[in-house]
Amino acid sequence: MRCADDLTVASSRDGGSRAVRLLAAAAIDPVDQLTAIAAVHALARIFDDSADDVLVPLLSHDSGYLREHAAWAFGIRLPRLDAVAGLVRMVSEGGFSGMVAQRTLEQWSASAADSVALSLESALLGVREPGARSRLVETIGLVPGRISERMLRTVAMDPDEPLETRTAAVAGLGDRGANDERTRIVTALAFGEGELAAVARLALFDLTTASHPRPPWSHGTTIAQLFLHADIDGALSRVGSGDNGGIATLLVRLGDALVAGHRASGVDLSSRSDLTATEQVERVLTLSRGTHETALSCLSEVASTLSGHAFAAVPFVGGVTPAADAWPRRIAAQRGIRRVLRAAGTVDAIHLRMADVGSLAAATVARELDIPIVFTVAPDPHAVIDSLERSGTLTRGNFGAVDEAEHFWFRARLVQRLAADAAHTVFFPRPDLERDMRDLVGIDITAHPERHTVAAEGIDVAVIERSLAGARTPRDGAPVPPALAELDALLHGLPEHRRGLPLLISVGRLHRVKGMASLVEAWAADPTLHEGGNLLIVGGDLEHPSPDEQEQLSRIGAVVPLDGTAEHGLILAGHRANDTVSSWLVAARFGRPGLNAPHGAYVCASVKEEFGLALLEAMATGLPVVAPHAGGPATYVEHGVTGFLVDTTDSGALAGAICAALELAVGPFGPEYAERGCAMVARSFTIQAMARSLTQVYRDVANASEEATWALNAL
Repeated sequence: MRCADDLTVASSRDGGSRAVRLLAAAAIDPVDQLTAIAAVHALARIFDDSADDVLVPLLSHDSGYLREHAAWAFGIRLPRLDAVAGLVRMVSEGGFSGMVAQRTLEQWSASAADSVALSLESALLGVREPGARSRLVETIGLVPGRISERMLRTVAMDPDEPLETRTAAVAGLGDRGANDERTRIVTALAFGEGELAAVARLALFDLTTASHPRPPWSHGTTIAQLFLHADIDGALSRVGSGDNGGIATLLVRLGDALVAGHRASGVDLSSRSDLTATEQVERVLTLSRGTHETALSCLSEVASTLSGHAFAAVPFVGGVTPAADAWPRRIAAQRGIRRVLRAAGTVDAIHLRMADVGSLAAATVARELDIPIVFTVAPDPHAVIDSLERSGTLTRGNFGAVDEAEHFWFRARLVQRLAADAAHTVFFPRPDLERDMRDLVGIDITAHPERHTVAAEGIDVAVIERSLAGARTPRDGAPVPPALAELDALLHGLPEHRRGLPLLISVGRLHRVKGMASLVEAWAADPTLHEGGNLLIVGGDLEHPSPDEQEQLSRIGAVVPLDGTAEHGLILAGHRANDTVSSWLVAARFGRPGLNAPHGAYVCASVKEEFGLALLEAMATGLPVVAPHAGGPATYVEHGVTGFLVDTTDSGALAGAICAALELAVGPFGPEYAERGCAMVARSFTIQAMARSLTQVYRDVANASEEATWALNAL
């Protein structure tokens, strides 16, 4: 894929009719789909009508990946009127390709607004399906000019239009700036009821609220962070459901630790002349998914400028969408992020952590508002691509078909763009960090070391220590804590002959990347392992599973009947709060009387694990762990001492490692190794240590931005 950049450079330099003919032939070669995609993007760099003549028909090609990449490639070219209809059709069809086509139309509308608007209006006349109409109206909202303005007003006020179409029009009006007619329409709708009124109230806020400078009493740094595929609250009540995984826990604990450092400094910053305005992190804004009502109600706290950790919602019309399918929500994400950041006043930096629609949208807004970006770089999807290639699953011959589902090319390019645009990049520790970044991502971290920081993630050890204290010094007659009562109720569902076995526990989302179904398959297929321990899976929405969760449950059900899992020693607990999980980890180590034996183990069967917060939490309790041999865990798991590193895609090897972990726990060195794991986490992987590292990064970024602004204003 990186060689495609060389092809693109060569094409832009030496382009001509012969180059166009060669690339045109390569683009439609079904035998080498990887080169076909590279050829499409190389054609985009040849600024000649003959290249357009090749690209336009690709918008209607039978192969979806060629349509998608042609729509993307047109984004860097001048508007081509005979391509507009094909792009509009893709927008109407929706999905990831529709998002890509919409981006291109948005770019073209800057210089060909009327042509784009008329094509969208024509398409709208022939489309009745509500989803397609809403996508077209949303795109109309991106086009400047009177034609698009007229259409937005008409749709917004038409009671016969589907709800999602009207909400798209109202939200689009809110993005266009205040004038009397827009304000009148949106205000009238805001006094109604239901979702349309809620959207209108937010649109009215967008129309009438201006950004505010930093107030004179604010002397610390304000940092924004986000994850839009989870409902994040301070209590972490939804962790483990859908896409509410470790990242949700991290953002809550980190935000608390960052502002705690400001409060614990013990100084009155307003009275210290030797501290700059960005010496401490005073405010953290954590943005996540939420309802329109929540999005409106949180704005008062966001705009208050008071120190602390505030939570803000970015709303979306429709139900919960898995992260992999959320790309079409780009415009709604941009709108919600922009609203929060404008309401917050001065934001000194925004920290992005993955190549998803949230980071794509946030990066766009950050450029608009001139907010520096800090980006945590991980080889994702690069490591997955490398793994699939090595296994023979991903080849040049099927790359396009796989890319159409996984969006590898787009996500890899997004990582490159975010890393290049970031004021500072952060990396997780890895055994071969420099090599992996160079070979997989194409980043030489030795070239500009001042722009990079290696920072380990961390956990809140205090939560674990509270659970450990209760297990080590139980009080006679004391009531059973609610978290343990929940666990006991689940363990009581085990048959008598399985009570008293050690507990294997795994915490995480029900998603193929997390390998939960693979873990159950490995456990059930090994007689020694199955008879030697019960398996507790914590995570997932069992009542209303997402498609990803249902796929994992179906695989699990093929091994163990879902209506009687406990009879076979498998407990599916669903998502639980982080504090509850901590208590359960401790119970796996020390046991529950008459229900499970002590000396259990923790298993992470993920295909990839960039770092592994749940693994650190398990090690902090003293459990031996089983973890993937690649990625972050290899930097802190001592193989054969605090756990075992294994190829988690090998079912036999995974089962063998779990058996070895159980033997380690009951062995003569078990207690010593357990305390070694606890001490290692407490020494090197606390959330406070992570907060200290990032505070320095944020301070440097904020100071550099402040100096650059001063220098520009002095010109």
